[in-house]
Amino acid sequence: MLPDLQASGEGAHSKRACVLRASERYGQYLTQDRHGRLAIDPTKVRQAERGDGKFVVHSNDDTLTPEDLALGYKQLAQVERAWRLLKSGLRIRPIFHWAPHRICAHVSLTMVALLLERLAERACGDTWRNIRDDLRQIKLAQFLTPQGELWQVTDPLPPAANRLKQLGIAPPPPILKFDPPPTHTTPWA
Repeated sequence: MLPDLQASGEGAHSKRACVLRASERYGQYLTQDRHGRLAIDPTKVRQAERGDGKFVVHSNDDTLTPEDLALGYKQLAQVERAWRLLKSGLRIRPIFHWAPHRICAHVSLTMVALLLERLAERACGDTWRNIRDDLRQIKLAQFLTPQGELWQVTDPLPPAANRLKQLGIAPPPPILKFDPPPTHTTPWA
């Protein structure tokens, strides 16, 4: 039985028990008795254990060994996982392209971004999430003054400076750009 999920009333059940029963992942291993109480079905658990860790990969390339196929499948899963992380990390809204050259450009840019993430991970020996969090500390500020427009970069904190060093990137200059205000000349002067 799953006593923590059982409600106090007879025949009633908790919201958590309903969510667990409806779960695609766990619901298949549960059974309900006639009073609505949940229990783990040992038969279904044993059936699932038989296929645990096994998967089927199909290919029309006869030159690949089973090991190469399994490795390719696992790498494909990594790419798909990275794709999801990339889109969720950047908070990209759905983008719909209709022109083939735009679709190709979108996929190419995404793959370049993924490649850069992997290169950064290898250079730093850390996850992209940690690298990104350290580098996110570097900010760019725009100042509008009577003397002109100034673009200034904050000094990198030690974790960010260390990441830049690991990646072989020079720290950005403190002042990126300064534009003095335009001088107005009269056309008759």
